[in-house]
Amino acid sequence: MSNFDFNNLFVLDLANNHQGSVEHGLKIIKECGKMVRKHNIRAAMKFQFRQYDSFIHPDHFEDSDNKHIPRFLSTALSKSDWQILFNTVKDEGMLTMCTPFDNESVPVISEMDFDIIKVASCSAKDWPLLEEIAAASKPVVVSTGGLEINDIDNLVSFFGHRGTQHALMHCVSIYPIPKEDFHLSHIDTLIARYKGCSIGWSTHEDQNEIAPIQIAVAKGATMFERHVGYETNDIKLNLYSSTPDQLDKWFEAFLYAKVLCGSSIDRPITSIEKESLEGLQRGMFVKKEIKKNTLITLEDIYFAMPYVPGQVSSESWSEDKITSTKLLKVNEPIFPEHIKIKKQKGSLVLKKSIHEVKAMLNKAAITLNSDFGIEFSHHYGQDNFRETGALIIDCINREYCKKLIVVLPGQRHPEHYHKRKEETFQVLTGEFECVIGGHKKTLLPGEMALVQPGVWHEFWSKDGCIIEEVSTTHYKNDSVYNDQKINELTLVQRKTIVKNWGRYELAENNQ
Repeated sequence: MSNFDFNNLFVLDLANNHQGSVEHGLKIIKECGKMVRKHNIRAAMKFQFRQYDSFIHPDHFEDSDNKHIPRFLSTALSKSDWQILFNTVKDEGMLTMCTPFDNESVPVISEMDFDIIKVASCSAKDWPLLEEIAAASKPVVVSTGGLEINDIDNLVSFFGHRGTQHALMHCVSIYPIPKEDFHLSHIDTLIARYKGCSIGWSTHEDQNEIAPIQIAVAKGATMFERHVGYETNDIKLNLYSSTPDQLDKWFEAFLYAKVLCGSSIDRPITSIEKESLEGLQRGMFVKKEIKKNTLITLEDIYFAMPYVPGQVSSESWSEDKITSTKLLKVNEPIFPEHIKIKKQKGSLVLKKSIHEVKAMLNKAAITLNSDFGIEFSHHYGQDNFRETGALIIDCINREYCKKLIVVLPGQRHPEHYHKRKEETFQVLTGEFECVIGGHKKTLLPGEMALVQPGVWHEFWSKDGCIIEEVSTTHYKNDSVYNDQKINELTLVQRKTIVKNWGRYELAENNQ
């Protein structure tokens, strides 16, 4: 089974709105197809399959107290009818999806070759059916209406162990949903709890409501489901099924919300925004005449607006040594070519890296207790730490040892082995690339790798990662590096201790 992309997928649920009529079903599909193409939406039309001879108890085929059974039986379609609707969905450029409500329907879904299988909320704890669905080897979308969080845990674990691609839909199984029962913030919970799993919103609200999908987009939902139908003089829709016109407005609301939400990572800064801020920014000006090759201090300059484009701004000021490269006259704006900044000392490189490390820990929701030690490993000097090295957080070192290793984006830890220590790496966040005993591996969050004593290994990360190391006791000078130059360094030369994590203070012998 190839990797299926659940993102930006709309599920249009036909349910029983076809009214048992192929012609009416075709009308719904074609009208929805028009809206899908109008908005360039990626959509799947969803059917519901029940094999009534086995699904309904024989005593309830007539005069049943269950309100659903007469509805099911009165709108039943044959397999050939479904095939006509199926083919039309394909012709309209949409994906095919089907919800089986019994084991016997799953082979029919496989035979017709639907793209996706949907698990209804009422079937989310139907383990015989779920086993049948998992065996079909198709991507699965699961609605979570009425499920406790432990029930959802069980579902995710179930499909994960069977290698079934799956996504979750936050769903409230009330038709239509009262506003106090939406609980759209539950999307936050699902996204945080099931990392790497696509999370969606299955809606049953009033068909004229557009705010919920916009909020769901803002919450991070990437799939959306709604019942669809078509009204005639004789056929009226329920309060939670959308007409094509209402679907049109629903799609528009989604696209508008997508524009408003924009990017969640590395928000692009437009030239208009930059220009707007530059109008209020302070630039660096000369307070008193500065001769060429003079060390510039705060007494020599002042900051004022208006900022001259390209000028050195107050943002760029630092405690680094800044020297003039020409004669600078009073009130003259200072530009980059007018000054020379001495390269940062290695200790400043390390101190500035602490900001980045703390940001990575915060993003990964990793907290440190009060009893920990921190050291920088810089195998080719402090100046080159961003390229080669790692930050190591020592949590405990007894008969066993636990560390957190933070690898910054683009950073590499050179090849080495340990004479005594056996260690296991487990990735907490990010992508961890390594070579262990000559075998290259790429580890994702949750995955582990064992490194035995005497085994050569090295690691790096393109975008940064945090790994947990659990090992036998850590001994000083236990590492042997492939590069003899590193072996010749003392511990003080290749490691810097962080004295105060909160105030960014390094040990005195490493300053």
